[in-house]
Amino acid sequence: MTSLTRPCPICRKPRTEEFTPFCSRRCRDRDLARWFGDGYAVPGRPALPEEIAAEVVRNDDD
Repeated sequence: MTSLTRPCPICRKPRTEEFTPFCSRRCRDRDLARWFGDGYAVPGRPALPEEIAAEVVRNDDD
């Protein structure tokens, strides 16, 4: 199965090569808006701000 035969994950219409894996700019933008608006989430417990800050400091030391 090629990527063009799978439907758009937003509206289920056929994908286009230009906007793969979406069918249009509109669906691509709707997906991006879901990410920005917390419409998608990675499973797990929420990270505490202190943990995030400690990770940033650790990475800056490398």
